[in-house]
Amino acid sequence: MTIAVQPVSASPAKAERIITPAGIEVWHSRSDLVPLVSMSFVFEGGAAQDPHDRPGIAQMLSRLLDEGAGPYDSDAFQEKLADKAIELSFTASQDSLSGGLKTLLRHLDDAAELTRIAVAEPRFDADSIERVRGQIIAGIRYQMNDPGVMATKRYFAEGFGGHIYGLPNSGTQESVAAITRDDLTTMHGRLIARDRLKVAVVGALGEADVTRLVDGIFGGLPAKADLTPVPRVTLSGLGTRHVVDLDVPQSVIRFGLNGVARSDPDFTAAFVLNHILGGGAFTSRLFQEVREKRGLAYSVGTSLASYRACAMTWGFTATKNERVVEALEVIASEMARLKADGPDADELLKAKAYLTGSYALGFDSSTKIAQQLVQIAFEGLGIDYISRRNALVAAISAEDIARAAERTLGDGRMLVVVAGRPEGL
Repeated sequence: MTIAVQPVSASPAKAERIITPAGIEVWHSRSDLVPLVSMSFVFEGGAAQDPHDRPGIAQMLSRLLDEGAGPYDSDAFQEKLADKAIELSFTASQDSLSGGLKTLLRHLDDAAELTRIAVAEPRFDADSIERVRGQIIAGIRYQMNDPGVMATKRYFAEGFGGHIYGLPNSGTQESVAAITRDDLTTMHGRLIARDRLKVAVVGALGEADVTRLVDGIFGGLPAKADLTPVPRVTLSGLGTRHVVDLDVPQSVIRFGLNGVARSDPDFTAAFVLNHILGGGAFTSRLFQEVREKRGLAYSVGTSLASYRACAMTWGFTATKNERVVEALEVIASEMARLKADGPDADELLKAKAYLTGSYALGFDSSTKIAQQLVQIAFEGLGIDYISRRNALVAAISAEDIARAAERTLGDGRMLVVVAGRPEGL
């Protein structure tokens, strides 16, 4: 069967770029279908700005922003949100502190004011700090018996050594216990500023309304963030295997190699390659070889990770302790075969057809559209990326795949971490 892949020119979401009087860049997609407004925003920074001796500050900060702000303590603030069915959330990743707002249009003024004070005037009350601290520490303790979490933590520790990326975003029991209110206010002052902020707004608003909304929330923030440069790093430990000893009948495996950055010209080719290798769910080579043909695992997959200071291709699976070695051999063999021979023409066409055809599914709600827009802005891909993206995928050739395979799969040596009690490793 031959599948023709045509570049899709119609964008799943149309956006305009607005620069507010306060100098904030906003990507706006107008939708009058429902009286809703969704907003996503991202501040540069995140867990990579944590000090090495106290990881977890940015994560705790993100969890405290809606735990009381301005004149409202935690309970009163949450009641204000609930009374108007306003959804407001914050999270910290490696390189960013992000937030999301969703509200009915008739409650927009209240939602904007609550968001403003959450971002600009968090209270950091002592009882809220201790409650969130206890929740985080309890979560860390619980995760100590979770082979997936433990394998991931060890993977990053081995892969990034003394780099800040090697430390867990949520911190350790000791580091979280040591975080002070001053740590939180200092981190807030360093991250929350206008110059490193990206915003996307989707809903039944015109340009003037969007400008008033965004400057009303963020316009009073400090002009410039105070960020520490994050040094470039590459994944270390390639060719090594590590075991986290847990008494479980099934081992969880994390494996990885270097990758290409989101802004790299070869990223799209690496993205298509990854879909063929392990990103394509039921159709990927690893799924077929590891699960379907041999029954080694229930699931297996790979994905591309692009951080500000590094990029990698990494994957996951889980299998019986006595079959770990076999599973790793099959994964390595399939990577080597894909690099040596490449995908056949039909396999490449099917991968591109799926990736172009399914792209619009990421834009089927106002919240998804706002999240997609702000992420594209954060990555610096350009406001026209949505309309260009499918054409970029459709244009990938076998030569592009070969070049991406050379850069990402390399000599096949992987960093491997297994949580469990694998036999014969």
